[in-house]
Amino acid sequence: MKVDKDRQMVVLEEEFQNISPEELKTELPERQPRFVVYSYKYVHEDGRVSYPLCFIFSSPVGCKPEQQMMYAGSKNRLVQTAELTKVFEIRTTEDLTEAWLQEKLSFFR
Repeated sequence: MKVDKDRQMVVLEEEFQNISPEELKTELPERQPRFVVYSYKYVHEDGRVSYPLCFIFSSPVGCKPEQQMMYAGSKNRLVQTAELTKVFEIRTTEDLTEAWLQEKLSFFR
């Protein structure tokens, strides 16, 4: 999702099905912020499987300060409205890997 500056609202930019974190990171712009809502198949240590809905805020280093402020201001409202609890941030698209996501989700058990 991205912020439409002219309409001052968050809009759906693209939707993907069955995409891995590694594939997803190639779809994110390297110099522009984006919001991602991602359903991930997570296998717990005890073998249980869950599909947590993760909110990932991509705010790459090198973004225009105006963009960063606009996205940061929209982030909390979007998370609260959608009632998302697994909220993460990346500063470079290279950070978005399966290992990174598993590490973040392991905190929630």
